[in-house]
Amino acid sequence: MNQNNQGKPFIYFDNAATTKTAPEVVEAILPYYTEFYGNPSSIYTLANESRKAVTLARDTIANAIGAEANEIYFTAGGSEADNWAIIATAEAYQTKGKHIITSAIEHHAVLTTCEFLEKKGYEVTYLKTDEYGLINLEELEHAIRKDTILISIMFANNEIGTIQPILQIGEIAKAHGVLFHTDAVQAFGQIPISVDEMKIDMLSASGHKLNGPKGVGFLYIRKGVKSRSFIHGGQQERGRRAGTENVPGIVGMGVATKRALSIMDLKIKREIELRDYMIQKIEKEIPFSRLNGHREQRLPNNVNFGFEFVEGESLLIKLDMEGICASSGSACTSGSLDPSHVLLAIGLPHEKAHGSLRLTLSEENTIEEIDYTVDKIKVILEYLRNMSPLYEDYKKKNS
Repeated sequence: MNQNNQGKPFIYFDNAATTKTAPEVVEAILPYYTEFYGNPSSIYTLANESRKAVTLARDTIANAIGAEANEIYFTAGGSEADNWAIIATAEAYQTKGKHIITSAIEHHAVLTTCEFLEKKGYEVTYLKTDEYGLINLEELEHAIRKDTILISIMFANNEIGTIQPILQIGEIAKAHGVLFHTDAVQAFGQIPISVDEMKIDMLSASGHKLNGPKGVGFLYIRKGVKSRSFIHGGQQERGRRAGTENVPGIVGMGVATKRALSIMDLKIKREIELRDYMIQKIEKEIPFSRLNGHREQRLPNNVNFGFEFVEGESLLIKLDMEGICASSGSACTSGSLDPSHVLLAIGLPHEKAHGSLRLTLSEENTIEEIDYTVDKIKVILEYLRNMSPLYEDYKKKNS
């Protein structure tokens, strides 16, 4: 078990928020700050080194999803890629229609962008999900209209880990001549993806979710899809995304992608073992707990539980005092006091949605860390529940 500077245990269970940058990624990045620091758009030899590095990373990422290199566009992260996919597509296809379909449990980078477009006169259908976070394919097909131009459904949910039936969604979209975008920020580098097999027209991803650097991501745009320029200025990214390329970040994401593919099978196997062990231990040892998300059709490293009679924020603070990093939902909304929109969308009442805990693992975590964490959760929950009027009322009614 790792320790912090004070010699206390340190356990990191928040890999959905961000991951530790892999040593080989850091090593690959450093020369592009100090030695090969040329601007890729310049014509001299130093710049050529940067340009070759960007090309190599683009090839690596394209191969990872079965795309062509000229279909990969680098961005500053997953949120930018989501914004680009939705806004630029809406603008490019507005003469065909102004109707977009998404789901109620998307990341806010998608939901807020759709809300922005609604103010511009677009119509958005927000599909409901079942209690596990899965959309209904019949409802999706029924929602498609003549003026539908885009379906944007995330590959895997960042909070509850549920993996959507992406292949079937892609087939429905293709059958109706509608473009299909997927936010794959939580899935890219974690589970296999094939854009051709899954009929995906656009795909968003982020570097820091797969042991790469922060501040870099990409948008895959299938050849033939009309997409307006998202950032105007220079001719970088084939004229669609202006601004000097983040060469160190791009290099890092390329190396992180190569690393993720090389260990994917073993990593998935290891994380599923850890995940299922933790789920079973919590369900067996902690009363008034509920697994959120689909039990099997979920990311290998995602554990999300609701605990009755407690506030998730209090639980997180207490866990942090014990050296355990976790979250109650998306890191992008950690400053909000509102319950998770994802948990509300799958049918949890406000009081239960407030008591959620997300633990996202890596292949480096251990059974010892899980045992320690679950033991601490038990003690903390007992303490918090004994302070809860709701728990006191429950005990009185059932005594």
